[in-house]
Amino acid sequence: MIGRTGRALGYLALGAPVAILALAWTLVSSILLLLLAPTQLAPRALLGATVVSRSLARFERWRLGWYSGRPVAVPYQPTVAGPVRVRAAAVFREPATRRDAGWLATLFPLALPSMLLALVPTLLAVGLATAPAWLWAVPNPNAPELVAPIVGTWPGRAAAAVLGLALAPLAARWVLTLARGQAGLARLLLRPDDRQQLTALAARLATTRARVVDAQAAELRRIERDLHDGAQARIVAAGMTLALADRKLRGRPDDPVRADVELARRQLDGALAELRHLVRGAHPPILTDRGLSAALGALIADSPLPVDLRVPDDTSVPPAVEAAAYFVVSEALTNAAKHAGAQRCEVTLAGTAGGGLTVQVRDDGRGGADPAGAGLDGLRRRVEALDGILSVQSPAGGPTVVSAEFPCAS
Repeated sequence: MIGRTGRALGYLALGAPVAILALAWTLVSSILLLLLAPTQLAPRALLGATVVSRSLARFERWRLGWYSGRPVAVPYQPTVAGPVRVRAAAVFREPATRRDAGWLATLFPLALPSMLLALVPTLLAVGLATAPAWLWAVPNPNAPELVAPIVGTWPGRAAAAVLGLALAPLAARWVLTLARGQAGLARLLLRPDDRQQLTALAARLATTRARVVDAQAAELRRIERDLHDGAQARIVAAGMTLALADRKLRGRPDDPVRADVELARRQLDGALAELRHLVRGAHPPILTDRGLSAALGALIADSPLPVDLRVPDDTSVPPAVEAAAYFVVSEALTNAAKHAGAQRCEVTLAGTAGGGLTVQVRDDGRGGADPAGAGLDGLRRRVEALDGILSVQSPAGGPTVVSAEFPCAS
């Protein structure tokens, strides 16, 4: 209780000199801006006045954070590049500028009375509570009859101390109430508004999600390397060992062990094929080693359909976008070959004006693809995890066009 009350007193007392400075600056800057408004110096004067006002507002946010223990976020938008007039207009339109001015104008009529209303009862309670320690040293020969016993006798001073101790909790509660009221109004004006808070939250969520997606892509690449360099290499070595054993057993065609060795080789070959398929599904090695263009080229080479590939010279995009684009093309080609009865496909990659990447897969099949189907819905979730957009156009009779757009300027 004592610590909170002391912090509240410090908060209210520190507001008084800031209020005087804020009032003086508000008057000076307002007069200066009114005089310079018709001149060419108005934008520069507005920018200069805003710098000082924001410095005072930043100190107020620090004072509020020190008192409440909760820092106040800075609500200012990034500085707009361009001529002085453009920057001044952007600063003037910013809501935080007007809210700062409102708080600085409100501070003087609010802070000084709050300080006085807090200090007077506090000093009275402290003075009465400590009366036996100092009241004896105050000469008061002309004290009124009602006050003389309190000033001149030890029982009176003890009674004053009891009264002061009784008033102390009430004074502390009063001080805390004043501080909470001033702090509440300050936080209302100095914090970011609801729109800015939502924007900041969305930016933090987007950053966090991007980190999760990148970490997931890195983990998939690690798993692919471990499978490729570890388990797959050991399976190949075991297959070579079985091949050597089978060669040694060729001279004994009736030996039942040879049939077991051949069966083990076939099972091992099947396991190796499944493992390679798993590795390609997790993250194709060629995508890591040679990039998106080479990976798509290898994918198209294995496709049962003839595919025309159009890729720009520069396809440098983040790894997560590379993986998502690769799997969009892979799933679309698989669907075209298995379900659409297509005879030919076209795969086109292109950059966007904002630095993103668009992927389009077009086939000449029968159409009628269900955008809500399991395969396409899974692709949509993967694309949307990167803030991308997946669209499917598949009228009955075809053609089917699967398009994905990824923003990857960052």
